[in-house]
Amino acid sequence: MEAGGRRGTLVDAEIDDVPAAEPTRVASRRALAYLGVCLVLIGLNLRTVFSSFSAVLPEVTADAGLPGWAVVVLTTVPVTLLGVFAPLAPVLARRFGAERVLLGAMAVLTAGLLLRPLDAGDAGHLPALLAGTAACGAAIALCNVLLPGLVKRDFPHRLGLMGGLYTTAICASAALGAGFTYPVFSATGEWTAALRFWALPAGVVLLLFLPVAIRQRHGRHRTSHGGVNVWRSGIAWQVTIFMVLQAMMSFSVFAWLAPILRERGVDGGTAGVIVSVSIVLQMLGSLFAPALATRFRDQRGINTVVALMTGAGFALSIFGPLELIWLWTGLLGLGQGSLTAVALTMIMVRTRDGHTAAHLSGMMQGVGYGVGSTGTLMVGQLHQATGSFAAAGVLFLIVGSLAAVFGYRAGRNRFIGG
Repeated sequence: MEAGGRRGTLVDAEIDDVPAAEPTRVASRRALAYLGVCLVLIGLNLRTVFSSFSAVLPEVTADAGLPGWAVVVLTTVPVTLLGVFAPLAPVLARRFGAERVLLGAMAVLTAGLLLRPLDAGDAGHLPALLAGTAACGAAIALCNVLLPGLVKRDFPHRLGLMGGLYTTAICASAALGAGFTYPVFSATGEWTAALRFWALPAGVVLLLFLPVAIRQRHGRHRTSHGGVNVWRSGIAWQVTIFMVLQAMMSFSVFAWLAPILRERGVDGGTAGVIVSVSIVLQMLGSLFAPALATRFRDQRGINTVVALMTGAGFALSIFGPLELIWLWTGLLGLGQGSLTAVALTMIMVRTRDGHTAAHLSGMMQGVGYGVGSTGTLMVGQLHQATGSFAAAGVLFLIVGSLAAVFGYRAGRNRFIGG
């Protein structure tokens, strides 16, 4: 998960707008509830693109004849684009309104999901896979940035409920993609149908959100410059590097855990279930870790422990005895969910005001996802070079250890700007 669901971790990307962005206009409490359902359903579509592709990666690679470099690119590009497009979200929202940008993003996501499985004739499936995956990554980047602010702005008296539902929906999205893609493939015999299936829920949400978005009016806004310059803060860089390292592991789980399990001899359906359960355990970790972290004077201990849990869980999923694979992936899930949540919690506990928190969040998303995508890249390249995932297991022991070091430093009781 990349967005916190608790009261303290919902960051408003439009906080620098002057005048302040108005809440979404709704005519009644029923309409407000409808808006809430739409926002949660949008969250439920933001991770299927990652986990669905990995669930049928061997079938796609074999049938489409994908070269090794293409597999690496297809698992890396969408994560990289989360960082590349994140800074554009507030700019677009200022120009068109957050609701309409979200609507446009959902349209692009639906189109990208439909485009991915298309056969381009003599060129094969690769061009559509590349273009569709890139479109999905760009669309998800905009949603990642704007959704938390909308939840915070439109449901100020229900932040606990809405934040929890929204965060759970994002995590559930990854679990659904991992768990149901292979069964669709088994039922249809076509990986193209299994990938195309995920355009259906995205298209439904697009239609549901359409009347809400188009009726919004949007005024002129300018940008204020509150908060400190986070790019010149050593504390901000420690928090951001912590985020980079957790993103390297998090998206590698989405992209490679199912192929790792299948290479170890687990059948496709079971591998999907194991990944889904691991992601569900991420939800548990993400629910309890922030509350535990904020009870302490600093977060050095919990940051260190969950980083080491994640690195060890990833390595054991590769090296550990296969009969204990549920234990290894369970450790990975609890560690990863907790690690992501405490990394995001650093946004609030290391800042004194909303403006600085928003700027730190933007820095963490831009650098965190952009550089964090090298995790999936390195796993793919190491597998291509060595023919196994053993080197990736060593890699993530190192990454987990580095995350523990920077988590310890980021967890010290200090504030950005003094």
